[in-house]
Amino acid sequence: MKKRHLTGVLALTTVAALTLVGCASGTSDAAGDKPAGNDKGTITLGFLPGWTDGLSTAYLLQDQLEKMGYTVKMNTLTDAGPLYTGLAKGDVDIYPSAWPEVTHKSYMDKFGDKIEDLGKYYDNAKLTIAVPEYTEIDSIEDLKGNADMFDGKIIGIEPGAGLTKQTQTKMLPEYGLTDEYDLVTSSTAAMLAELKKATDAKKDIVVTLWRPFWANSAFPVKDLKDPKGAMGQPEGLHFLGTKGFSEKDADVAAFIKKIKLTDEQYGALEGLVTSDEYKDKSADAVDTWISEYADQLDWLQK
Repeated sequence: MKKRHLTGVLALTTVAALTLVGCASGTSDAAGDKPAGNDKGTITLGFLPGWTDGLSTAYLLQDQLEKMGYTVKMNTLTDAGPLYTGLAKGDVDIYPSAWPEVTHKSYMDKFGDKIEDLGKYYDNAKLTIAVPEYTEIDSIEDLKGNADMFDGKIIGIEPGAGLTKQTQTKMLPEYGLTDEYDLVTSSTAAMLAELKKATDAKKDIVVTLWRPFWANSAFPVKDLKDPKGAMGQPEGLHFLGTKGFSEKDADVAAFIKKIKLTDEQYGALEGLVTSDEYKDKSADAVDTWISEYADQLDWLQK
């Protein structure tokens, strides 16, 4: 898995970079050449390719909904704000991997009355601050007074990400780091590129990460202890729908509520979808995953 992901980093970087150019959508998986659905209607899935939990579950859901007879439109966006806006307006039917309990709470506070929770598929997600295994600190508290080790920078992801807000408004002031560090934001792909560059050269770096995420096993990194709990408590990953979705497509909503993934199952799915082996073939990656885990999943459409 580790070798697979190290070679897959550049693939993810390329996908995310292309996404930043603008929104793209379609009714089939261009990479996997999967056909569109049948005659039950069209369902639009909105996700950010650089956030690989949503990338993985989007293609899993595409596979499953097409087997149920739906046409699935894949709508890729560049940040959480436009995604939640699209969901609230009905331009997006389903966000297949949301963090509404903590990380995206501000978006839920703003748009929650126009969104419905379709179910939680994973229950131990968390935000982290991480450094290489060889870096000689073990706690966020140890960042104070050691800014020179990291050029005074914490390398983050997208400006609109919940992880970015949590780091900027909670973690940095809670640990007294606001005057010592700048949170550098751009994209998940850019953060991963910096992490790869630093770890290849055995240099110190501090980044914002999260679990579950394949980068935790692909790179020699460790989570810094968070004794003050500034990065928030573990939370669930949910499928969110635009308001009224469960009435409009009751069979889909009922099916989605059944989806549950363990750490192993989720890790294997994300590992295949983001691997170099299945670059630009996400649908094929899902097919492989299903062939390996079908006997463990009583909710699976086969």
